[in-house]
Amino acid sequence: MSPQPLMTLDRVSKSFGPVQVITDVTLEVHAGKVQVLLGENGAGKSTLIKMMSGIHQPDGGRILVDGREVTIPSVTAAEELGIATIHQELNLVGSLSVAENVMMGRIPTRFGLVDRKALRRQAEAALATIGLDVDVMTPVSSLGIARQQLVEIAKALSQEARILILDEPTAALTRHETEALFRVVADLRARGVGMLFISHHLDEIAEIGDTVAVLRDGHFVAEVPATTPEQELVGLMVGRSIEEQYPSGTAVVDTASEVLQVEHLTSAGRFEDVSFSVRAGEIVGVAGLVGAGRTELVRAIAGADGYDSGTVRVRGQVLPKKSVAAAVRAGIGHVPEDRKAQGLVLGASVNDNLGYATLASTARGGLVDFAGQKRRAEEVANRLRIRMHDIGQPIGSLSGGNQQKAVFGRWILAGSSVLLLDEPTRGVDVGAKVEIYELINTITAAGGAVVMVSSELPEVLGMSDRVLVMRDGRIAGEIPGAEATEDRVMNLAARDVETV
Repeated sequence: MSPQPLMTLDRVSKSFGPVQVITDVTLEVHAGKVQVLLGENGAGKSTLIKMMSGIHQPDGGRILVDGREVTIPSVTAAEELGIATIHQELNLVGSLSVAENVMMGRIPTRFGLVDRKALRRQAEAALATIGLDVDVMTPVSSLGIARQQLVEIAKALSQEARILILDEPTAALTRHETEALFRVVADLRARGVGMLFISHHLDEIAEIGDTVAVLRDGHFVAEVPATTPEQELVGLMVGRSIEEQYPSGTAVVDTASEVLQVEHLTSAGRFEDVSFSVRAGEIVGVAGLVGAGRTELVRAIAGADGYDSGTVRVRGQVLPKKSVAAAVRAGIGHVPEDRKAQGLVLGASVNDNLGYATLASTARGGLVDFAGQKRRAEEVANRLRIRMHDIGQPIGSLSGGNQQKAVFGRWILAGSSVLLLDEPTRGVDVGAKVEIYELINTITAAGGAVVMVSSELPEVLGMSDRVLVMRDGRIAGEIPGAEATEDRVMNLAARDVETV
């Protein structure tokens, strides 16, 4: 007989208005075990963990902690029960220091004043548990997304929780940072902490998990060992077989037609003397470690940020610096790394967010074609399988993966011929990833050009015709797609060019 679970969700259900999100789901978290939770975007994973962490209350069923039925009316109540949650979307205050974020709500005081020495000491101890070496008095906004994620993890771990919920904790991490996190997870497992782990990276599951619970459309489908083959897990998640993770495109690269040309682009402190081109029908992957300058480069090409020198051309036309409007008119579409801050207007509808790039170009007699816009938006939403109950619902109410597909869909709707994709499948489930890859292939088959930045090396290797590797703001090397391997890419990314 297995030991009593630390936490049990017993036939819980949850609906929002007429939409039933969770139906009679049972899930257990055991001491010293990692329970992986899998499901497509919109399957109900986020709602489930929000019930566990006190954000939502179930409409039906029971929640038990240590075998005792409990009500969790708030996040504070969850923390008092020993439940800590690391949400997919960061919960940090950018203007405060790393230390203040880690110790939020538990700031040490002395004689009624903040005890700065104790604050620094306790925060440094928390960061040390995950191997993050940063000055804890640094504003958290000055850190990149990967390091901010690690600060969030340190914050949760510092609460010494017995039950730890990790929602996509590795989504923004490099492999090295992920390995450091997994060492922490192994230590917590040995200390008897029970964990619920959500990830779209199927290759992580056997390494980190004990068992896998699968949700589909708000229903519990199965619980299987973490060693279950990936293809079987995919079948359980999506209810269908996916034969090819990185579908082959039919595009033929036109070597005589350079769609995008970047020449000697330089921005002090961010990237230096970057030159490359992308031809019609070609996908160029950009790999590199966090801080290599990949995102900064893509934002400059897209007109979101300025640069000091160099030129960007689309089909021979020189684009002005720092002009998103000019880039869009030239056919450039940009899917940014941080969709919430840079890619979406969360309070606006799905329809509006899909159409922001085409309102002017589709206007008739100076008037916005609202009916046509809605029709086209619905067509794209259906193609991308964006899960929603209405095209007019606020996009902020969608799951993270469906929000990402909407950002992508904006440029599909606009007919962009140059796509700049920065982590295009971050937070997107495996079924939707394949659909996005197929859409990328559709763009290149029509003669478009794609630049794809991704921290997932298998994605870069699986989709790219060529791979550019950045290190310290420079192009460290270029590898033909057919010859690119993880070892070759990492050798270029982590070593000086002269030693390769």
